Amino acid sequence: MKDLKEKTIRGGVARLGAQGANFFLRIVSLMVLARLLGPNDFGLIGMVTAFTGVLSLFRDFGLSSAAIQSTKVTDEQASTLFWINVFVGALLGVMTLAAAPAVAAFYHEPRLVAVTAALASGFLFNAVGVQHGVILQREMRFTALAVVNTVSLVISSAAGIGGALAGYGYWALVAMTVSLPLSLTIGMWLATGWIPGKPHRRSGMRSMMRFGGLVTTNGVVCYVAYNLVKVLLGRVWGVDAVGIYGRAYSLINIPTDNLNVAAGEVAFSALSRLQDDPPRLKNYFLKGYSIVLAMTIPITIACAFFADDVVYVALGPKWTAASTIFRLLAPTILAFAIMNPLGWLLNSLGLAGRGLRMASVIAPIMIVGYIIGLPYGPQGVAFAYSSVMLLWVVPGIAWAVRGTVLSTAEVLMTVSRPLLSGIAAGMLALGVGLGCGALRPLPRLVIETAVLLLAYALILLYGVGQKSQYLDLVRGLRKPAVADPKALAST
Repeated sequence: MKDLKEKTIRGGVARLGAQGANFFLRIVSLMVLARLLGPNDFGLIGMVTAFTGVLSLFRDFGLSSAAIQSTKVTDEQASTLFWINVFVGALLGVMTLAAAPAVAAFYHEPRLVAVTAALASGFLFNAVGVQHGVILQREMRFTALAVVNTVSLVISSAAGIGGALAGYGYWALVAMTVSLPLSLTIGMWLATGWIPGKPHRRSGMRSMMRFGGLVTTNGVVCYVAYNLVKVLLGRVWGVDAVGIYGRAYSLINIPTDNLNVAAGEVAFSALSRLQDDPPRLKNYFLKGYSIVLAMTIPITIACAFFADDVVYVALGPKWTAASTIFRLLAPTILAFAIMNPLGWLLNSLGLAGRGLRMASVIAPIMIVGYIIGLPYGPQGVAFAYSSVMLLWVVPGIAWAVRGTVLSTAEVLMTVSRPLLSGIAAGMLALGVGLGCGALRPLPRLVIETAVLLLAYALILLYGVGQKSQYLDLVRGLRKPAVADPKALAST
Protein backbone atom coordinates (compact mmCIF):
# COMPACT_ATOMS: atom_id res chain seq x y z
CA MET A 1 0.00 0.00 0.00
CA LYS A 2 2.99 2.29 0.48
CA ASP A 3 3.77 1.74 -3.21
CA LEU A 4 0.19 2.69 -4.02
CA LYS A 5 0.61 6.03 -2.25
CA GLU A 6 3.82 6.81 -4.13
CA LYS A 7 2.33 5.82 -7.48
CA THR A 8 -0.81 7.81 -6.75
CA ILE A 9 1.19 10.96 -5.97
CA ARG A 10 3.51 10.52 -8.94
CA GLY A 11 0.65 9.59 -11.23
CA GLY A 12 -1.35 12.56 -10.08
CA VAL A 13 1.53 14.96 -10.68
CA ALA A 14 2.22 13.45 -14.11
CA ARG A 15 -1.41 13.79 -15.13
CA LEU A 16 -1.73 17.29 -13.70
CA GLY A 17 1.42 18.33 -15.54
CA ALA A 18 0.09 16.92 -18.79
CA GLN A 19 -3.32 18.45 -18.24
CA GLY A 20 -1.57 21.77 -17.63
CA ALA A 21 -0.02 21.42 -21.09
CA ASN A 22 -3.41 20.40 -22.46
CA PHE A 23 -4.99 23.43 -20.81
CA PHE A 24 -2.48 25.67 -22.56
CA LEU A 25 -3.11 23.97 -25.90
CA ARG A 26 -6.89 24.20 -25.56
CA ILE A 27 -6.72 27.85 -24.58
CA VAL A 28 -4.42 28.68 -27.51
CA SER A 29 -6.59 26.80 -30.01
CA LEU A 30 -9.71 28.45 -28.56
CA MET A 31 -8.15 31.90 -28.84
CA VAL A 32 -7.02 31.32 -32.43
CA LEU A 33 -10.24 29.69 -33.62
CA ALA A 34 -12.41 32.34 -31.94
CA ARG A 35 -10.63 34.94 -34.05
CA LEU A 36 -10.76 32.94 -37.29
CA LEU A 37 -14.36 31.72 -37.01
CA GLY A 38 -17.62 33.25 -35.82
CA PRO A 39 -20.53 32.36 -33.52
CA ASN A 40 -22.42 30.82 -36.46
CA ASP A 41 -19.63 28.28 -37.10
CA PHE A 42 -19.40 27.25 -33.45
CA GLY A 43 -23.16 27.24 -33.14
CA LEU A 44 -23.57 24.67 -35.92
CA ILE A 45 -21.19 22.25 -34.20
CA GLY A 46 -22.81 22.93 -30.82
CA MET A 47 -26.22 22.03 -32.21
CA VAL A 48 -25.00 18.63 -33.41
CA THR A 49 -22.90 17.78 -30.35
CA ALA A 50 -25.90 18.46 -28.11
CA PHE A 51 -27.41 15.34 -29.72
CA THR A 52 -24.31 13.22 -30.40
CA GLY A 53 -23.08 13.87 -26.87
CA VAL A 54 -25.99 11.83 -25.51
CA LEU A 55 -25.09 8.89 -27.73
CA SER A 56 -21.40 9.17 -26.82
CA LEU A 57 -22.31 8.25 -23.26
CA PHE A 58 -23.18 4.78 -24.55
CA ARG A 59 -19.89 4.32 -26.40
CA ASP A 60 -18.57 1.79 -23.85
CA PHE A 61 -21.73 1.26 -21.78
CA GLY A 62 -19.77 2.18 -18.65
CA LEU A 63 -17.61 -0.93 -19.03
CA SER A 64 -14.36 1.01 -18.81
CA SER A 65 -15.36 2.25 -15.34
CA ALA A 66 -16.44 -1.28 -14.41
CA ALA A 67 -13.08 -2.69 -15.49
CA ILE A 68 -11.13 -0.08 -13.50
CA GLN A 69 -13.29 -0.56 -10.40
CA SER A 70 -12.98 -4.36 -10.51
CA THR A 71 -10.20 -5.82 -8.37
CA LYS A 72 -9.16 -8.21 -11.17
CA VAL A 73 -9.74 -8.34 -14.93
CA THR A 74 -8.65 -11.36 -16.99
CA ASP A 75 -7.38 -11.14 -20.56
CA GLU A 76 -10.51 -12.97 -21.72
CA GLN A 77 -12.68 -10.34 -20.05
CA ALA A 78 -10.63 -7.49 -21.55
CA SER A 79 -10.94 -8.97 -25.04
CA THR A 80 -14.68 -9.47 -24.62
CA LEU A 81 -15.04 -5.88 -23.42
CA PHE A 82 -13.09 -4.67 -26.46
CA TRP A 83 -15.44 -6.34 -28.93
CA ILE A 84 -18.50 -5.14 -27.03
CA ASN A 85 -17.14 -1.61 -27.28
CA VAL A 86 -16.52 -1.97 -31.02
CA PHE A 87 -20.04 -3.26 -31.60
CA VAL A 88 -21.59 -0.45 -29.57
CA GLY A 89 -19.42 2.19 -31.27
CA ALA A 90 -20.37 0.98 -34.73
CA LEU A 91 -24.06 0.87 -33.77
CA LEU A 92 -23.95 4.43 -32.41
CA GLY A 93 -22.21 5.63 -35.56
CA VAL A 94 -24.93 4.13 -37.76
CA MET A 95 -27.65 5.60 -35.51
CA THR A 96 -26.08 9.06 -35.74
CA LEU A 97 -25.81 8.78 -39.52
CA ALA A 98 -29.46 7.78 -39.77
CA ALA A 99 -30.51 10.63 -37.48
CA ALA A 100 -28.74 13.34 -39.52
CA PRO A 101 -31.83 14.45 -41.50
CA ALA A 102 -33.92 14.60 -38.31
CA VAL A 103 -31.30 16.77 -36.55
CA ALA A 104 -31.26 19.18 -39.49
CA ALA A 105 -35.06 19.30 -39.59
CA PHE A 106 -35.31 19.96 -35.84
CA TYR A 107 -33.12 23.07 -36.09
CA HIS A 108 -34.33 24.07 -39.58
CA GLU A 109 -30.68 24.04 -40.66
CA PRO A 110 -29.91 21.88 -43.78
CA ARG A 111 -26.12 22.15 -43.33
CA LEU A 112 -26.37 19.91 -40.28
CA VAL A 113 -27.05 16.79 -42.40
CA ALA A 114 -23.46 16.61 -43.64
CA VAL A 115 -21.98 17.78 -40.34
CA THR A 116 -23.83 15.11 -38.33
CA ALA A 117 -22.87 12.41 -40.83
CA ALA A 118 -19.18 13.37 -40.57
CA LEU A 119 -19.20 13.41 -36.76
CA ALA A 120 -20.72 9.91 -36.69
CA SER A 121 -17.30 8.37 -37.44
CA GLY A 122 -16.02 9.54 -34.04
CA PHE A 123 -18.01 6.84 -32.25
CA LEU A 124 -16.11 4.01 -33.91
CA PHE A 125 -12.74 5.74 -33.46
CA ASN A 126 -13.46 6.10 -29.74
CA ALA A 127 -14.69 2.54 -29.27
CA VAL A 128 -11.58 0.90 -30.69
CA GLY A 129 -9.34 2.52 -28.05
CA VAL A 130 -11.45 2.36 -24.87
CA GLN A 131 -10.00 -0.85 -23.43
CA HIS A 132 -6.44 0.22 -24.19
CA GLY A 133 -7.04 3.32 -22.08
CA VAL A 134 -8.43 1.10 -19.31
CA ILE A 135 -5.24 -0.98 -19.34
CA LEU A 136 -3.10 2.12 -18.87
CA GLN A 137 -5.28 3.26 -15.97
CA ARG A 138 -5.37 -0.13 -14.24
CA GLU A 139 -1.58 -0.35 -14.48
CA MET A 140 -1.43 3.27 -13.25
CA ARG A 141 0.74 4.24 -16.23
CA PHE A 142 -0.39 7.82 -16.03
CA THR A 143 2.70 9.28 -17.68
CA ALA A 144 2.06 7.26 -20.85
CA LEU A 145 -1.60 8.21 -20.68
CA ALA A 146 -0.65 11.86 -20.33
CA VAL A 147 1.68 11.78 -23.34
CA VAL A 148 -0.96 10.16 -25.54
CA ASN A 149 -3.59 12.70 -24.53
CA THR A 150 -1.28 15.66 -25.14
CA VAL A 151 -0.06 14.48 -28.54
CA SER A 152 -3.64 13.78 -29.63
CA LEU A 153 -4.72 17.26 -28.59
CA VAL A 154 -1.83 18.79 -30.55
CA ILE A 155 -2.88 16.87 -33.67
CA SER A 156 -6.56 17.77 -33.39
CA SER A 157 -5.83 21.43 -32.65
CA ALA A 158 -3.52 21.61 -35.65
CA ALA A 159 -6.25 20.10 -37.83
CA GLY A 160 -8.78 22.65 -36.63
CA ILE A 161 -6.55 25.71 -36.91
CA GLY A 162 -5.15 24.56 -40.27
CA GLY A 163 -8.65 24.09 -41.65
CA ALA A 164 -9.76 27.50 -40.38
CA LEU A 165 -6.74 29.21 -41.93
CA ALA A 166 -7.49 27.44 -45.22
CA GLY A 167 -11.00 28.91 -45.18
CA TYR A 168 -13.04 25.78 -44.47
CA GLY A 169 -15.18 27.49 -41.82
CA TYR A 170 -17.18 25.15 -39.61
CA TRP A 171 -15.65 22.13 -41.37
CA ALA A 172 -12.41 22.98 -39.57
CA LEU A 173 -14.23 22.31 -36.28
CA VAL A 174 -15.56 19.03 -37.68
CA ALA A 175 -12.00 17.98 -38.58
CA MET A 176 -10.77 18.88 -35.11
CA THR A 177 -13.59 16.96 -33.43
CA VAL A 178 -13.08 13.77 -35.47
CA SER A 179 -9.27 13.77 -35.45
CA LEU A 180 -9.09 13.81 -31.64
CA PRO A 181 -10.56 10.31 -30.98
CA LEU A 182 -8.73 8.89 -34.01
CA SER A 183 -5.29 10.08 -32.88
CA LEU A 184 -6.08 9.18 -29.26
CA THR A 185 -6.94 5.59 -30.18
CA ILE A 186 -3.80 5.19 -32.30
CA GLY A 187 -1.72 6.45 -29.38
CA MET A 188 -3.40 4.07 -26.91
CA TRP A 189 -2.66 1.07 -29.13
CA LEU A 190 0.99 2.08 -29.50
CA ALA A 191 1.38 2.74 -25.74
CA THR A 192 -0.07 -0.58 -24.58
CA GLY A 193 0.95 -2.93 -27.37
CA TRP A 194 -2.09 -5.02 -26.42
CA ILE A 195 -3.82 -7.02 -29.16
CA PRO A 196 -7.34 -8.16 -28.23
CA GLY A 197 -8.25 -11.80 -28.61
CA LYS A 198 -11.55 -13.42 -29.44
CA PRO A 199 -14.64 -12.59 -27.38
CA HIS A 200 -15.82 -15.19 -24.84
CA ARG A 201 -19.44 -15.73 -23.94
CA ARG A 202 -18.75 -17.02 -20.41
CA SER A 203 -16.11 -14.68 -19.04
CA GLY A 204 -17.81 -13.43 -15.85
CA MET A 205 -19.17 -10.24 -17.41
CA ARG A 206 -22.53 -10.05 -15.65
CA SER A 207 -21.41 -7.96 -12.66
CA MET A 208 -19.42 -5.62 -14.93
CA MET A 209 -22.40 -5.17 -17.23
CA ARG A 210 -24.61 -4.32 -14.25
CA PHE A 211 -22.14 -1.78 -12.87
CA GLY A 212 -21.47 -0.33 -16.32
CA GLY A 213 -25.19 0.01 -16.98
CA LEU A 214 -25.63 2.05 -13.81
CA VAL A 215 -22.67 4.30 -14.66
CA THR A 216 -23.96 4.84 -18.19
CA THR A 217 -27.51 5.60 -17.11
CA ASN A 218 -26.17 8.04 -14.57
CA GLY A 219 -24.09 9.70 -17.29
CA VAL A 220 -27.07 9.98 -19.61
CA VAL A 221 -29.27 11.59 -16.96
CA CYS A 222 -26.53 14.07 -16.04
CA TYR A 223 -25.76 14.87 -19.67
CA VAL A 224 -29.37 15.61 -20.49
CA ALA A 225 -29.66 17.81 -17.40
CA TYR A 226 -26.52 19.79 -18.18
CA ASN A 227 -26.79 20.04 -21.99
CA LEU A 228 -30.49 20.31 -22.79
CA VAL A 229 -29.96 24.05 -22.53
CA LYS A 230 -28.11 24.05 -25.89
CA VAL A 231 -31.01 22.31 -27.58
CA LEU A 232 -33.51 24.76 -26.09
CA LEU A 233 -31.41 27.80 -26.98
CA GLY A 234 -30.91 26.57 -30.53
CA ARG A 235 -34.61 25.93 -30.99
CA VAL A 236 -35.83 29.21 -29.45
CA TRP A 237 -32.98 31.72 -29.93
CA GLY A 238 -31.08 30.36 -32.97
CA VAL A 239 -27.57 29.39 -33.96
CA ASP A 240 -25.79 32.57 -32.80
CA ALA A 241 -27.16 32.20 -29.26
CA VAL A 242 -25.85 28.63 -29.13
CA GLY A 243 -22.48 29.80 -30.42
CA ILE A 244 -22.10 32.57 -27.84
CA TYR A 245 -23.32 30.44 -24.94
CA GLY A 246 -21.19 27.53 -26.12
CA ARG A 247 -17.99 29.58 -26.22
CA ALA A 248 -18.61 30.94 -22.72
CA TYR A 249 -19.42 27.44 -21.48
CA SER A 250 -16.32 25.93 -23.12
CA LEU A 251 -14.05 28.64 -21.78
CA ILE A 252 -15.40 28.27 -18.24
CA ASN A 253 -14.94 24.50 -18.37
CA ILE A 254 -11.48 24.20 -19.94
CA PRO A 255 -9.46 24.52 -16.69
CA THR A 256 -11.79 22.39 -14.59
CA ASP A 257 -12.25 19.74 -17.29
CA ASN A 258 -8.48 19.29 -17.47
CA LEU A 259 -8.18 19.15 -13.70
CA ASN A 260 -11.09 16.73 -13.27
CA VAL A 261 -9.81 14.38 -15.97
CA ALA A 262 -6.36 14.26 -14.41
CA ALA A 263 -7.50 13.92 -10.81
CA GLY A 264 -10.42 11.62 -11.67
CA GLU A 265 -8.32 9.02 -13.48
CA VAL A 266 -5.79 8.81 -10.66
CA ALA A 267 -8.32 9.01 -7.80
CA PHE A 268 -10.70 6.40 -9.23
CA SER A 269 -7.88 3.93 -9.81
CA ALA A 270 -6.36 4.47 -6.34
CA LEU A 271 -9.65 4.51 -4.41
CA SER A 272 -10.81 1.34 -6.16
CA ARG A 273 -7.72 -0.42 -4.79
CA LEU A 274 -8.60 0.78 -1.28
CA GLN A 275 -12.30 -0.07 -1.22
CA ASP A 276 -11.65 -2.81 1.36
CA ASP A 277 -9.56 -0.53 3.62
CA PRO A 278 -11.97 2.22 4.82
CA PRO A 279 -9.55 4.21 7.05
CA ARG A 280 -6.94 4.51 4.30
CA LEU A 281 -9.62 5.25 1.70
CA LYS A 282 -10.93 8.11 3.85
CA ASN A 283 -7.44 9.52 4.32
CA TYR A 284 -6.63 9.31 0.60
CA PHE A 285 -9.93 10.83 -0.44
CA LEU A 286 -9.86 13.84 1.89
CA LYS A 287 -6.28 14.72 0.97
CA GLY A 288 -6.95 14.41 -2.75
CA TYR A 289 -10.26 16.27 -2.39
CA SER A 290 -8.53 19.13 -0.63
CA ILE A 291 -5.94 19.42 -3.40
CA VAL A 292 -8.57 19.44 -6.15
CA LEU A 293 -10.52 22.16 -4.35
CA ALA A 294 -7.39 24.17 -3.67
CA MET A 295 -6.60 24.24 -7.39
CA THR A 296 -10.17 24.92 -8.53
CA ILE A 297 -11.31 27.71 -6.22
CA PRO A 298 -8.91 30.44 -7.46
CA ILE A 299 -10.10 29.63 -11.01
CA THR A 300 -13.69 30.18 -9.89
CA ILE A 301 -12.82 33.49 -8.25
CA ALA A 302 -10.87 34.73 -11.29
CA CYS A 303 -13.69 33.82 -13.70
CA ALA A 304 -16.33 35.52 -11.55
CA PHE A 305 -14.39 38.71 -10.72
CA PHE A 306 -12.44 39.25 -13.97
CA ALA A 307 -14.88 37.88 -16.57
CA ASP A 308 -14.68 40.86 -18.93
CA ASP A 309 -10.89 40.75 -19.11
CA VAL A 310 -10.76 36.93 -19.44
CA VAL A 311 -13.24 36.86 -22.34
CA TYR A 312 -11.60 39.80 -24.13
CA VAL A 313 -8.13 38.26 -23.88
CA ALA A 314 -9.20 34.68 -24.66
CA LEU A 315 -11.82 35.20 -27.36
CA GLY A 316 -11.33 38.70 -28.72
CA PRO A 317 -13.50 41.82 -28.95
CA LYS A 318 -16.24 40.26 -31.13
CA TRP A 319 -17.20 37.93 -28.27
CA THR A 320 -17.91 40.57 -25.60
CA ALA A 321 -21.52 39.37 -25.43
CA ALA A 322 -20.20 36.18 -23.83
CA SER A 323 -18.77 38.05 -20.80
CA THR A 324 -22.01 38.16 -18.79
CA ILE A 325 -22.75 34.50 -19.53
CA PHE A 326 -19.19 33.61 -18.55
CA ARG A 327 -19.54 35.40 -15.20
CA LEU A 328 -22.92 33.83 -14.48
CA LEU A 329 -21.53 30.35 -15.18
CA ALA A 330 -18.51 30.81 -12.87
CA PRO A 331 -20.24 29.34 -9.77
CA THR A 332 -20.69 26.04 -11.62
CA ILE A 333 -16.91 25.54 -11.47
CA LEU A 334 -17.09 25.48 -7.69
CA ALA A 335 -20.19 23.27 -7.63
CA PHE A 336 -18.62 20.66 -9.91
CA ALA A 337 -15.32 20.79 -8.01
CA ILE A 338 -17.21 19.92 -4.84
CA MET A 339 -19.54 17.28 -6.30
CA ASN A 340 -17.48 15.44 -8.94
CA PRO A 341 -14.99 13.86 -6.50
CA LEU A 342 -17.92 12.43 -4.54
CA GLY A 343 -18.88 10.61 -7.73
CA TRP A 344 -15.40 9.08 -7.91
CA LEU A 345 -15.84 7.93 -4.31
CA LEU A 346 -19.24 6.35 -4.95
CA ASN A 347 -18.07 4.52 -8.07
CA SER A 348 -14.91 3.22 -6.38
CA LEU A 349 -17.10 1.79 -3.59
CA GLY A 350 -19.45 0.18 -6.11
CA LEU A 351 -22.28 2.59 -5.19
CA ALA A 352 -23.11 3.63 -8.75
CA GLY A 353 -26.80 3.07 -7.99
CA ARG A 354 -26.78 5.89 -5.45
CA GLY A 355 -25.16 8.19 -7.99
CA LEU A 356 -27.95 7.37 -10.44
CA ARG A 357 -30.63 8.15 -7.86
CA MET A 358 -28.99 11.49 -7.09
CA ALA A 359 -28.80 12.36 -10.78
CA SER A 360 -32.46 11.43 -11.22
CA VAL A 361 -33.40 14.02 -8.59
CA ILE A 362 -31.24 16.92 -9.79
CA ALA A 363 -31.96 16.45 -13.52
CA PRO A 364 -35.65 17.48 -13.54
CA ILE A 365 -34.90 20.38 -11.19
CA MET A 366 -32.20 21.56 -13.60
CA ILE A 367 -34.51 21.32 -16.60
CA VAL A 368 -37.22 23.32 -14.83
CA GLY A 369 -34.60 25.98 -14.11
CA TYR A 370 -33.68 26.16 -17.81
CA ILE A 371 -37.31 26.56 -18.82
CA ILE A 372 -37.78 29.38 -16.31
CA GLY A 373 -34.64 31.17 -17.54
CA LEU A 374 -35.16 30.52 -21.29
CA PRO A 375 -37.34 33.61 -21.98
CA TYR A 376 -34.38 35.75 -20.83
CA GLY A 377 -31.99 34.22 -23.37
CA PRO A 378 -28.51 32.78 -22.76
CA GLN A 379 -28.03 34.95 -19.66
CA GLY A 380 -31.24 33.62 -18.13
CA VAL A 381 -30.37 29.96 -18.55
CA ALA A 382 -26.80 30.58 -17.33
CA PHE A 383 -28.16 32.14 -14.14
CA ALA A 384 -30.62 29.26 -13.67
CA TYR A 385 -27.87 26.67 -14.23
CA SER A 386 -25.57 28.17 -11.59
CA SER A 387 -28.36 28.75 -9.08
CA VAL A 388 -29.61 25.17 -9.17
CA MET A 389 -26.08 23.75 -8.92
CA LEU A 390 -25.21 25.86 -5.86
CA LEU A 391 -28.47 24.98 -4.10
CA TRP A 392 -27.76 21.30 -4.73
CA VAL A 393 -24.29 21.22 -3.16
CA VAL A 394 -25.08 20.69 0.54
CA PRO A 395 -27.94 18.17 0.15
CA GLY A 396 -25.88 16.43 -2.55
CA ILE A 397 -22.92 16.03 -0.19
CA ALA A 398 -25.12 14.68 2.60
CA TRP A 399 -26.72 12.12 0.29
CA ALA A 400 -23.44 11.02 -1.26
CA VAL A 401 -21.55 10.33 1.97
CA ARG A 402 -24.44 8.75 3.89
CA GLY A 403 -23.35 5.34 5.17
CA THR A 404 -19.72 5.73 4.02
CA VAL A 405 -16.59 6.37 6.09
CA LEU A 406 -17.02 10.12 5.48
CA SER A 407 -19.38 12.58 7.14
CA THR A 408 -21.01 15.73 5.77
CA ALA A 409 -19.18 17.83 8.36
CA GLU A 410 -15.78 16.46 7.27
CA VAL A 411 -16.47 17.28 3.64
CA LEU A 412 -17.75 20.78 4.40
CA MET A 413 -14.73 21.46 6.61
CA THR A 414 -12.43 20.39 3.77
CA VAL A 415 -14.28 22.74 1.40
CA SER A 416 -14.30 25.70 3.80
CA ARG A 417 -10.52 26.22 4.07
CA PRO A 418 -9.72 26.85 0.39
CA LEU A 419 -13.06 28.59 -0.15
CA LEU A 420 -12.50 31.18 2.57
CA SER A 421 -8.92 31.66 1.37
CA GLY A 422 -10.15 32.20 -2.19
CA ILE A 423 -12.80 34.74 -1.22
CA ALA A 424 -10.32 36.77 0.84
CA ALA A 425 -7.69 36.69 -1.89
CA GLY A 426 -10.29 37.53 -4.55
CA MET A 427 -11.47 40.64 -2.73
CA LEU A 428 -7.88 41.85 -2.51
CA ALA A 429 -7.23 41.15 -6.19
CA LEU A 430 -10.50 42.85 -7.18
CA GLY A 431 -9.44 46.00 -5.37
CA VAL A 432 -6.10 45.97 -7.16
CA GLY A 433 -7.86 45.39 -10.49
CA LEU A 434 -10.15 48.39 -9.95
CA GLY A 435 -7.06 50.50 -9.33
CA CYS A 436 -5.65 49.35 -12.68
CA GLY A 437 -8.71 50.37 -14.67
CA ALA A 438 -6.70 52.51 -17.10
CA LEU A 439 -4.61 49.56 -18.30
CA ARG A 440 -5.36 47.39 -21.32
CA PRO A 441 -7.21 44.09 -20.59
CA LEU A 442 -4.16 41.80 -20.94
CA PRO A 443 -1.75 43.56 -18.51
CA ARG A 444 -4.63 44.21 -16.11
CA LEU A 445 -5.59 40.53 -16.15
CA VAL A 446 -1.97 39.52 -15.53
CA ILE A 447 -1.77 41.80 -12.48
CA GLU A 448 -5.16 40.70 -11.13
CA THR A 449 -4.32 37.02 -11.51
CA ALA A 450 -0.85 37.37 -9.99
CA VAL A 451 -2.21 39.16 -6.92
CA LEU A 452 -5.01 36.60 -6.57
CA LEU A 453 -2.70 33.58 -6.73
CA LEU A 454 -0.05 35.02 -4.43
CA ALA A 455 -2.56 36.12 -1.80
CA TYR A 456 -4.43 32.83 -2.07
CA ALA A 457 -1.29 30.73 -1.61
CA LEU A 458 -0.21 32.71 1.45
CA ILE A 459 -3.63 32.56 3.09
CA LEU A 460 -4.14 28.87 2.31
CA LEU A 461 -0.71 27.71 3.45
CA TYR A 462 -0.27 29.91 6.50
CA GLY A 463 -3.62 31.50 7.29
CA VAL A 464 -5.67 28.29 7.45
CA GLY A 465 -2.82 25.89 8.18
CA GLN A 466 -2.53 23.77 4.99
CA LYS A 467 1.25 23.99 4.73
CA SER A 468 1.94 20.54 6.23
CA GLN A 469 -0.38 18.81 3.78
CA TYR A 470 1.48 20.15 0.75
CA LEU A 471 4.85 19.43 2.31
CA ASP A 472 3.71 15.80 2.59
CA LEU A 473 2.94 15.85 -1.13
CA VAL A 474 6.42 17.17 -1.92
CA ARG A 475 8.03 14.46 0.26
CA GLY A 476 6.09 11.82 -1.67
CA LEU A 477 7.51 13.14 -4.93
CA ARG A 478 11.08 12.90 -3.63
CA LYS A 479 10.80 9.19 -2.89
CA PRO A 480 12.16 6.77 -5.49
CA ALA A 481 9.68 5.52 -8.08
CA VAL A 482 8.39 1.94 -8.06
CA ALA A 483 10.36 -0.11 -10.52
CA ASP A 484 7.60 -2.28 -11.93
CA PRO A 485 4.88 -0.23 -13.65
CA LYS A 486 2.51 -3.21 -13.57
CA ALA A 487 2.99 -4.00 -9.91
CA LEU A 488 -0.38 -2.65 -8.92
CA ALA A 489 -2.47 -4.20 -11.67
CA SER A 490 -3.51 -6.98 -9.31
CA THR A 491 -3.34 -5.03 -6.03
